[in-house]
Amino acid sequence: MDLFKQQRVEDFYEIGEELGSGQFAIVKQCTEKHTGVHFAAKFIKKRQSMASSRGVRLEEIEREVNILQQLQHANIVRLHDVYENRTDVVLILELVSGGELFDFLAQKESLSEEEATQFIKQILEGVNYLHARKIAHFDLKPENIMLLDKNVSLPRIKLIDFGLAHKIEAGVEFKNIFGTPEFVAPEIVNYEPLGLEADMWSIGVITYILLSGASPFLGETKQDTLENISDVNYEFDEELFCHTSDLAKRFISQLLEKDKRKRLSIQEALNHPWIKVSHWREENKTQEPKKRERRQLKTKRLREYTIKSHSSMPPNNTYVNFERFAQVVEDIDQMESSFVNLAAAHDSLQEDIDAMVSIYNDKEAWYKEESEGVRQELSQIRYEFRKVEALKRSLQDDIQAFGHSLNSVCSRYKERMSNFDLLQQELSEELKWVQEVMASFPMDGGVSGYPNFCTVINNDVNEALKELLKRSCGGELLSGMNLDFTEPGQQR
Repeated sequence: MDLFKQQRVEDFYEIGEELGSGQFAIVKQCTEKHTGVHFAAKFIKKRQSMASSRGVRLEEIEREVNILQQLQHANIVRLHDVYENRTDVVLILELVSGGELFDFLAQKESLSEEEATQFIKQILEGVNYLHARKIAHFDLKPENIMLLDKNVSLPRIKLIDFGLAHKIEAGVEFKNIFGTPEFVAPEIVNYEPLGLEADMWSIGVITYILLSGASPFLGETKQDTLENISDVNYEFDEELFCHTSDLAKRFISQLLEKDKRKRLSIQEALNHPWIKVSHWREENKTQEPKKRERRQLKTKRLREYTIKSHSSMPPNNTYVNFERFAQVVEDIDQMESSFVNLAAAHDSLQEDIDAMVSIYNDKEAWYKEESEGVRQELSQIRYEFRKVEALKRSLQDDIQAFGHSLNSVCSRYKERMSNFDLLQQELSEELKWVQEVMASFPMDGGVSGYPNFCTVINNDVNEALKELLKRSCGGELLSGMNLDFTEPGQQR
């Protein structure tokens, strides 16, 4: 398509070492040949067919590229160029070499709330730029918050990975199951209409982790995590938040609000007292040194969280088959009325649970019964197939015999036609000879009242020959012959 250059990226860029990888993408460092500028090349594997589940659909890549081309902000990674080949689409992106924000903070001995707000504010400013254009990121998480350069006093935040980003259009309902379980909003878990508010929930989770080193909703299993999110089941553990201000906890609580209408918007978050620089200046003036020291957030737990997340989570920590999962949820959504009718037939929820338990207990016998039924059906199909094969062979034999008979008839027909041709040739020669003989007789004008000899002979010969030919050839050879031997001017 027009968005993508149909040229070899290797002709324009030197491809270097791998920087990272995901389920269907690999990011490598690259250098533009004619400028020497360093970039990041993101190789996205294209899905080769509609039936395949490997790779990313081309329309999804096009959506990501379209969104990136609209973005020019200091806290958002920039798209430089796009190439396409048979298997991949290659995005040439701004090189963000400072690593992940959490990795950087985990290396520090301590982190003050003021320092934390400076990083959160940068995240908010990048998201504000997106939301002003009605673009939702939908995958905000620590792995997608990078530093442009970590070797400065206040590194600049860069938001990356817009593979799940969508433009939210007024009047168009958008639902999907995607993102990283730990950071998704309740409306995603419950398959409800989505909007810009989902990003604000993710920022609340990120802030919670940044200040405590613990994840607010993480459970033993993915299902536990999703249930915790749906129920908004979290708390500010005293041990983890003993040195955290009430203002910071209030900021988090207002973001982790299940009701989207009550959740902080991006503008409200930017104007929140905890984010405002004036709040920290005022506090630093009045706060005693020891009290300020208590606000230093120990980063040991953040290091532990970072190590754990890198070692235990799959690349990008996303649903491997979220498209298929979303389709299943959509089908379930369409069948809700059937479930309601089914539930009405039971006396209580406990009876429903008992029925489900009974079904699960009996499923082994049911599987065996179904397997036996399938086996019998397959046996019947094999029997019918053998019958069809036998009928097919019989039909082929009949067709072959018919072909031989047809060849025999054709041979006899050709032989008969050859005989007819020879007979026609012989008769033609005989008739020619008779004509020559008759022509040699003297012609008499019919003196003395007797009929002319030639006339009599000609008439008799004509009639005899015609009768002979009719009996022999059925009149087929008469059409092209002149059998009239009468003298010119004479009547037969």
